[in-house]
Amino acid sequence: MQPASSSSTAPDKVASPPARPLMILDGDCGFCGRWIARWKKSTGEQVDYVPFQDSSVAARFPELPRRDFENSVHLLETDGRVSRGAQAVLRSLALAAKFKWLLWLYENFPGFASISEWAYRRVANNRALLSSLSKKI
Repeated sequence: MQPASSSSTAPDKVASPPARPLMILDGDCGFCGRWIARWKKSTGEQVDYVPFQDSSVAARFPELPRRDFENSVHLLETDGRVSRGAQAVLRSLALAAKFKWLLWLYENFPGFASISEWAYRRVANNRALLSSLSKKI
């Protein structure tokens, strides 16, 4: 299933897949950083995390436009598959056994993928505000 937030020009696979699933995120987003810290606790060593601002990202994955990274997280899997937005989040969390059910819902329950992508987009579009608010909590 194609994520609702994917770019029509960005590839669904990378030529040089990572050795472990790799989540690429906005390293300048405090809100994103706090959520990634939580996800790391669940995924442990199964997923690597790197900010798109890291120069190695552009060098390793030149086929992925930087502007796409500015809009959503990306998960690159060991077979080269690229997912974005809510799908990327749920695919990465599914590597932790206790969250596999969320990916199952995304892939099988009518409307769940659309609602997940819609919610992801609302958060992504307001992350600066959410970053400042979450510092106060």
